[in-house]
Formats: sequence, structure tokens, C-alpha cells
Amino acid sequence: QVQLVESGGGLVQAGGSLRLSCAASGRTFSRYAMGWFRQAAGKEREFVAAISRSGGSTYYADSVKGRFTISRDNAKNTVYLQMNSLKPEDTAVYYCAAGALAAERAEYDYWGQGTQVTVSS
Repeated sequence: QVQLVESGGGLVQAGGSLRLSCAASGRTFSRYAMGWFRQAAGKEREFVAAISRSGGSTYYADSVKGRFTISRDNAKNTVYLQMNSLKPEDTAVYYCAAGALAAERAEYDYWGQGTQVTVSS
């Protein structure tokens, strides 16, 4: 069992930056690939970024490539999402998830409760 708690969301102006964190409980964090997803109001939850168990491989949605960076610290059981050059269309609830390295929601077994990111124009 893995419990995930996101933090770092908030309100930021367009062009600004935020760093999201996701802290995992338990000693099995390094066994899981980690992903970030987001869900805007009235829309489906969509893939944002994923990172392999070791952190050696990363994947991004085209919409965030070059602006967002996913990283992890297995010693701290934490995964991060650095978000730069934020746009109003990045406004969503952001979720971290633990599971297989994939862009599909179904490949992830554990989910956090989400953190709201709002980008004003």
C-alpha cells in the first residue's frame, strides 16, 4: 500500500512557476514509476509526465514538454513537478500516481488527493 500526498499548488500569474511535490508513505516508493496527471473542470483527467523507478527515464505530454520537469528523490520518497512558463490552460487539479511507467491512467495503482493549480491571465 502506498499513500500519496501532493502539495505546492496555488494561484500564479501566467508566465510564472510552481513546484509541486508528492510525498509517498512506506518503504516501497522506489519500486514504482511515478506519474503526474491533471484534470481541468469539466474535462477528463490527462497525463502530464512520468518518471521511471530510478529516475533515469522521463516522459511528457506534448502540451507541457519544455516547460515542465518531473524528478524524484527516492531517499525522500518524493516526486516533484517543476512547472515553468505557466499558461491559463494549465489550470487544473494535479494528481500524482504510483504504478507502471505509462501515460494511461489504468496503469497506476495509487493516487493522491490532488492539489489545485490556478494560472491567471
